[in-house]
Amino acid sequence: MSRKKGLSVEEKRNRMMEFFYEKKDFFQLKELEKQCQKEKGITSMSVKEILTSLVDDGMLDTDKIGTCVYFWAFPSKASQNRKRKIDDLSQKIEESKKKQKSVTEMVAKAKVGREENEERSEVLSMLRKREDEKKQLLAELERYKECDPEVLEEMKQETKIAKEAANRWTDNVFSIKSWIKQKFAFEESVIDKQFGIPETFDYLD
Repeated sequence: MSRKKGLSVEEKRNRMMEFFYEKKDFFQLKELEKQCQKEKGITSMSVKEILTSLVDDGMLDTDKIGTCVYFWAFPSKASQNRKRKIDDLSQKIEESKKKQKSVTEMVAKAKVGREENEERSEVLSMLRKREDEKKQLLAELERYKECDPEVLEEMKQETKIAKEAANRWTDNVFSIKSWIKQKFAFEESVIDKQFGIPETFDYLD
């Protein structure tokens, strides 16, 4: 008989936030350990760890009154925090797009009548780094999108734009590979190996 799979950290975080939003009240640690296990299936031993992570992320408020420590969270503040976080991430994506545009211009200059050199390799390395940064930002945006239905449609549009940008960069890489093949008669496998381009490199669906 297979053992029942436990909740992941993210699932515990989401369930605990649901608990606070539903109760709209103040709780001490001992109360949370009992009620979250009973109502949300979060083991009492992991409640303190989850509380700490949510407080560190600014999703929960906490304060000490006398000798008692209380925790609370209300939907209105959570929505404001997520909106602020989304705005910050959107700004980072915009900055990433600007950096990518600069790299595109550098790639275009490197293609004009030049033989293979270190500068071109550095440009392609920068390109891959920017793509990785963008994927990480999009992944974090996806996480916040799931927490706030109010910005769901906005985040879908951001994801679409980022996806189109990524595919344009894929076009650029393919164009460079084509130019190298025509200019130097290299095999595609040789080019991929030289620039560290994986076999799975392709457009995003």
